Amino acid sequence: MKLREVGTVYVTGGAGGLGAAVVEAVRAAGGRPAVIDRVAPSVDVPHVVADLSDWDAATAAVASLVEQVGPPTAVVTAAGTDACGPILDIDPVDWRRVIDVNLLGTVAVVRAALPHLEESRGTVVTVSSTLGLKGADAATAYSASKFAIRGFSQALAAEYAGRVGVTCLVPGGMRTAFFDGRDERFKPGPDQDLNDPAHTAGAVLMALQQPVGSEIREMLVMASGEPSWP
Repeated sequence: MKLREVGTVYVTGGAGGLGAAVVEAVRAAGGRPAVIDRVAPSVDVPHVVADLSDWDAATAAVASLVEQVGPPTAVVTAAGTDACGPILDIDPVDWRRVIDVNLLGTVAVVRAALPHLEESRGTVVTVSSTLGLKGADAATAYSASKFAIRGFSQALAAEYAGRVGVTCLVPGGMRTAFFDGRDERFKPGPDQDLNDPAHTAGAVLMALQQPVGSEIREMLVMASGEPSWP
């Protein structure tokens, strides 16, 4: 099987965590990563600083990257946020922001990129979570957003079948800064098995390299000791 070359890949959340690992994987494979994030990446790659909770800003960020580096052949939506705690304890503004960033930010970026991806018969990789398969205590906003991303991905795959490839990545917990700043109740335990984000990024790369006409529609990637699935 001849793998597809990795081209120009727009990565949301590419300044840290899984997104940064995807940027490095794309570079190592000879591709051209470009980042949309609320902060600038630490590595020298084309980027746009944008708040993905703002639909118009997310759309404009895609247009800006097209001007900087040309149209994407793939988009990876790795940006994400959380608001942990019992639903009655979470400020509604914070609950809503999780949906705005995780779900609507994903949709806005993908929607803006779709005309370009259709021209190249490119690939979208959305990022859900094992908490998009099974809800968890104190994670109502996050689980809702990640369940919704899976539904969006499935519908998009049906709508763009034969025109744009769609892969929904379902990762377990990773060793990133995602858990920093949380109350200790909502952090992984000291012995919890967390995946290396570079390993998860390797799975993303595999999806991007599928030959035209072959798609990995959904894939679960996690540390072998992941407690949230099955």
